[in-house]
Amino acid sequence: MTATEPHVDDPALKRLYTDFEAEHLNPLWTQLGDLMPMTPTSRAVPFVWKWSTLYPLAQRAGDLVPVGRGGERRAIALANPGLGGVPYVTPTLWAAIQYLGPKEVAPEHRHAQNAFRFVVEGEGVWTVVNGDPVAMRRGDFLLTPGWHFHGHHNETDQPMAWIDGLDIPFVHYTDTGFFEFGSENVTDDSTPDVSRSERLWAHPGLRPLVGLDAKTSSPIAAYRWEHTDAALREQLALEDEGYAATTEPGHAAVRYTNPTTGGDVMPTIRAEFHRLRAGAHTRPRRDVGSTVYQVFEGSGRFVLGGQTRTVGKGDMIVVPSWTEWSIEADTEFDLFAFSDAPIVERLHFHRTYISEGA
Repeated sequence: MTATEPHVDDPALKRLYTDFEAEHLNPLWTQLGDLMPMTPTSRAVPFVWKWSTLYPLAQRAGDLVPVGRGGERRAIALANPGLGGVPYVTPTLWAAIQYLGPKEVAPEHRHAQNAFRFVVEGEGVWTVVNGDPVAMRRGDFLLTPGWHFHGHHNETDQPMAWIDGLDIPFVHYTDTGFFEFGSENVTDDSTPDVSRSERLWAHPGLRPLVGLDAKTSSPIAAYRWEHTDAALREQLALEDEGYAATTEPGHAAVRYTNPTTGGDVMPTIRAEFHRLRAGAHTRPRRDVGSTVYQVFEGSGRFVLGGQTRTVGKGDMIVVPSWTEWSIEADTEFDLFAFSDAPIVERLHFHRTYISEGA
């Protein structure tokens, strides 16, 4: 006890605390360490979900749980073990594996929450976003911005699974969520190779002279794997030629962007793709804000808070705020990543510490 701390056995002090509680009041001096820690102390913990476990469980759900009104989606959320059982991967982000069976249709709806899909394997499903059918294929990153009607239909005799990412926890915490049912089926069940949004917007370096205003979310419905792969491949090729084209030696990376602003694809979610050469590694670092990775191809290791986890194709990894982390590649190592960085940066809370000389 210091000179400035009250004596805890003082009867008058006990009465004061009792009166505080009766009036729904809390004194700062008893909880300063919890409310204002010296560094971020996320309740979320670093964790790895193995695709070899996730996918069979999704298959079992496909056999037992129908898709339709009520449940809406056969989506299985990743629940961070540190968050007390809530279906959140971090305090700001929601992630799930979604599974659609042969010839199934997920009905349309819309919500305030921003959403995306990333496909680690498979094809044959179209997601229909505001009436625009968008093909889903391996390596594609697909957007469903907030308040856009969307549904999915599988045109094949095979099931398909992908990951969903949303800002559900953030919207829930801020009491800003809305939801509305749409069509029982999908408003356009055609199956074009290229969506209308891509035909208008997805031409590198070129912007149509319609809709010149800045849009809150990217108007591009799908960022195709062939473009992502080519960008990463060329960065590493330029590195081989002696040009400064990579973020670290052997580490190529791209960020998906909104062509109307040059910023992030959605106001609450950042998405990136990283490729490490076999044997490459990143420097240990800490970041304010949380990130989720999915291994797209290859194998390697994440070092999370001093613990090493070996990961491979499909595995999902969560890095909570201010957790020290680094990546080591055994083979060429492809990683999709999404984070809450737009929120953190817009509020000017962002901070990064990178270990030098590691």
